[in-house]
Amino acid sequence: MTRAVTLHDVMVAGIAVVVGAAAGLVARMVLGWLGERARRTRWSGDEIAVEALRTLTPWAALAAGVSAAGAALPLTATARHNLHLALVAMLILAATVTAARTAAALIRSLALSRSGVAGSATIFVNITRVAVLAIGILVLLQTLGVSVAPLLTALGVGGLAVALALQDTLANLFAGVHILASRKVQPGDFIRLGNGEEGYVVDINWRNTVVRQLPNNLLIIPNAQLAGAIMTNYHQPEQQMSVLVQVGVGYDSDLKHVEQVTVAVAAEVMQEVPGGVPGHEPAVRFHTFGESSIDFSVILRAREFADQYLVKHELIKRLRRRYQAEGIEIPFPMRTVVVQQQDPTPVRGTGKADAGPARMPIPAAGTPGSR
Repeated sequence: MTRAVTLHDVMVAGIAVVVGAAAGLVARMVLGWLGERARRTRWSGDEIAVEALRTLTPWAALAAGVSAAGAALPLTATARHNLHLALVAMLILAATVTAARTAAALIRSLALSRSGVAGSATIFVNITRVAVLAIGILVLLQTLGVSVAPLLTALGVGGLAVALALQDTLANLFAGVHILASRKVQPGDFIRLGNGEEGYVVDINWRNTVVRQLPNNLLIIPNAQLAGAIMTNYHQPEQQMSVLVQVGVGYDSDLKHVEQVTVAVAAEVMQEVPGGVPGHEPAVRFHTFGESSIDFSVILRAREFADQYLVKHELIKRLRRRYQAEGIEIPFPMRTVVVQQQDPTPVRGTGKADAGPARMPIPAAGTPGSR
């Protein structure tokens, strides 16, 4: 102390601290009110900015109050310097934590806005958070007078040993970064692996990729295996996809009339069924003379992979009803079975009855009349 502390000094310092704390509390309340308004907007950036200010502003106000209190007290030069360093360290730490949260929230918001379903890329979120925290800690140590050069050297040498011990973990980490950086697979995409597993990519984290299957189960795939797997991405280069429905009509049908009726029904499905693409013009392509029918494909368009099931469902229902009204036959498969019948007159010299073939057409198994 440069002089004795008086009651006036204590009162001024106390008032400065109280005013700083009160200002921080009021600012936090006001920013909380603004945050509620920001959540009602469609853009998430304003909400992230308000939340960052709501975290940092109270600490800044409190630091200002403490600094004013220190200025009112008769402190020595060393005490003032130490108080200044403590306040700067507190502000750097608060700013570092706030920056890490803000950067992570921005990346998470970008991932959610990119995906058609709820998805995230926590691998980038975690890497960004760790990088910001590491930079903030280095700045804090440098501000406090701690040399960071020996620390970085020690971390570099120790990193080699850690890398050798965590080869599988690092392989999955870099594979996840590669998957996201290549933009071949993103959160929200629908993928199918070479072994038949399929689903929506929900999250790509530092170790594995989480895929939500259509039955709402979670499939966990290590990033290294996903990076080396053969897969089909049904959302690249676009989410819309062609849908083929196989149909067969009788040989006596007027194929031109069949095509006109089928295209009309398919166009109704595209216009009326959720998940269809209204601007798409359906097509019919005959391709096979089957055993009991002329087979063709109806080419439709769905907005994304899961929508194809409802589109097929409605097309089959409406086609059957329309074919019945138009008199177009959807034939049952037929097979001819040869039955050996016994002749009661024995053949001379053998004592056996003469057998003669008889042909009997019966419906194939699984059709009416096959029992």
